[in-house]
Amino acid sequence: MKNRSFLPVFLLTFGAFCAFFTPLKAGTVPTPAPSVMSEAYYKIWNADVQKQIDERIEKYRKADAEVKLENVKPGTDVKVEQISHEFIFGAHIFNFNQLGTTERNEKYKALYGTLFNSATIAFYWKKFEMEPGKPRFKTDEWDTEEYWNNVKDPKNQPHWRRPSSDQVVEFCKSKGIRLHGHTIIWGNQTWQRPTWLWDYVSEQFPEEREVLMKTAEARKNMTPEEIYKLAPHYFDALNEMYWNRIRMLGEHYNGTLDSWDVVNESATDYHGQAVTGDKVTKSNYGHIMPGDYTFRSFKVAQEVFPDSVKLNINDYANNQNYADQVKDLIAHGAKIDIVGSQMHLFNPQQTLDIAAGKEIQTPEKVLGVMKILATTGRPIHLSEITITAPNDDASGRAIQAIVALNLYRLWFSVPEMMGITWWNVVDDCGAPGEPTTSGLFTRNMEPKPSFYALDQLINHEWKTNFTQKAETSTVDLKFRGFKGKYRVTWTDVNGETKTLETVVN
Repeated sequence: MKNRSFLPVFLLTFGAFCAFFTPLKAGTVPTPAPSVMSEAYYKIWNADVQKQIDERIEKYRKADAEVKLENVKPGTDVKVEQISHEFIFGAHIFNFNQLGTTERNEKYKALYGTLFNSATIAFYWKKFEMEPGKPRFKTDEWDTEEYWNNVKDPKNQPHWRRPSSDQVVEFCKSKGIRLHGHTIIWGNQTWQRPTWLWDYVSEQFPEEREVLMKTAEARKNMTPEEIYKLAPHYFDALNEMYWNRIRMLGEHYNGTLDSWDVVNESATDYHGQAVTGDKVTKSNYGHIMPGDYTFRSFKVAQEVFPDSVKLNINDYANNQNYADQVKDLIAHGAKIDIVGSQMHLFNPQQTLDIAAGKEIQTPEKVLGVMKILATTGRPIHLSEITITAPNDDASGRAIQAIVALNLYRLWFSVPEMMGITWWNVVDDCGAPGEPTTSGLFTRNMEPKPSFYALDQLINHEWKTNFTQKAETSTVDLKFRGFKGKYRVTWTDVNGETKTLETVVN
């Protein structure tokens, strides 16, 4: 078995892109000719940095293993294959059956179980429950592949990027894919809060509705207690709607999904106290949320989901305030198993600046953020990442691939990191306002250099596979391999093929 460090040879054209993946000796720096990256970029991602990354990967992502085999036919080959990773390499699966042709859809689905071992499934409240009491678990006609293959304006459909959940869960289970639900509670009005929520709740209490409508401006200067007293029945009912949503998802899926983002992007509403006792929260999202909603969401989730289900908190804040929020929630008894961290390079200029050597997402900055989040004592899930190709041409795509490759190597080397989830897999399939060139594939499902970059890492450089010749009938396999599940295959003394599976951790 060879342990090789991997660095790319950076060439400009797509045709020469395969040369990006020439294995080099540890600590060396490629001399690109020609290069789409600046000399300043290579000074940031220099030999010492690459060597440190290699050393951390070797230390934290591998483990020593020993397997003893008996009755092996002498002279036969004993084959050791890594068949899965312990580390999570995921992507969202929001475009399930929605790409317009069966051929595209099949290519998309084939990524799950090959490149990706985890799928983030959409449960955004606004589109998951378009009418009160009618969650979109089951698949009906407008969620089928036939519908999407014939619709003329997919991006203008209300459920674009929001497939019904049961069909996606069933597909992922059939492929052995880890299931992650996103998201249960979130204060965002554009993507999460149902359009019907205000009317549905307030119409039950017409007098309180009128009071709230008349005091909209005055509430800006009121305390949470004063706001609650204006319409206590309305706020109690509103709170219950949020907790019932958690219960509904918990009852339907129980332990089917491996993990959930229980609360999304709540750090802006944290001001030093996870538990205030308030009945309402004056949210920075511009509307009223349930009091202590982050803490209470986790407490309800703890009641309805089995202990085996990982409960995540997720945010883009990536700062001390977010880390303090997580620690405060845990100190008050919230079951937070994983801390989610987002990294979106939405603006094409950001990747151009990175290529030019500007200090954006440098190794030092990335490790600094991870150090802050690691103080929570919980593993980190890089839950949403976007790396935009600055131009939709060969050089732009090469820049995207190089940035992605070096960041993945860096993230993979962080000991507290448990997974990385790429956000938009296909170009021009993001939410409105998100870049159209941030996918690993074109809109027609043609692989881009960034796909090849990640595939080389995930399925080649970061997998341990080797063959050892059996000298006697007893074989002691001792090796250091990437953490995950392995299959060992050999021929016994009777000429029969034998296999066993083992875990290296």
